[in-house]
Amino acid sequence: MKLLLTSGGVTNDSIRAALTDVLGKDIEESDALFIPTAQWGQPACSPQSVWRSTTGRWPGLTDLGWKSVGVLELTALPSIPPERWVSWVRAADALLVDGGEAIFLAHWMRESGLAEFLPDLTDTVWVGVSAGSMVMTPRIGAEVVDWEPGGTDEALGVVDFSIFPHLDYPGWETNTLERARQWARSIPGPAYAIDEQTAIAVVDGAVTVVSEGHWEALNP
Repeated sequence: MKLLLTSGGVTNDSIRAALTDVLGKDIEESDALFIPTAQWGQPACSPQSVWRSTTGRWPGLTDLGWKSVGVLELTALPSIPPERWVSWVRAADALLVDGGEAIFLAHWMRESGLAEFLPDLTDTVWVGVSAGSMVMTPRIGAEVVDWEPGGTDEALGVVDFSIFPHLDYPGWETNTLERARQWARSIPGPAYAIDEQTAIAVVDGAVTVVSEGHWEALNP
């Protein structure tokens, strides 16, 4: 699987170019599935925020001009035969994975069977936003676990680095670079702090930071 891990989606020309590059074709020629599941585990999200993300009212994922976009809700998958949803996933060029609560998302990726299926998706592009990016890392940091506070902060570990998203986000006093550096002290292994104008592409194990904004490598 190819990864494009972002904080706020495809927010500038550089990230869009990186997405086209990892897809290997134009976005307009590509089919996508949108996964909103992480929102249900985040207390700050709501049915209205899920609708806004799904319909592109919050830009950066579903509104990019895809050939087609469908919705894949992971909490529903255990109730339907795998032969139905596996074919949908195999047919998609990209999985667009929304933000919310990363540990909740990791739970449902395992429960649904999608996590086990990821190694088979060698040509599929995983486009993550916030928690949709963090879920692919080994650890997210105990202080950002909102679904079950005090529970595990272990995610899927598809990549070997962690992500501090929304760096210097306006009005978020907890998302400064100094706070990111404090967060990184509790994270074993490398990490990145990235803002809304930054993405991390991972293809065949090679990690590339794509940015028109602000980012910092932590725990080098």
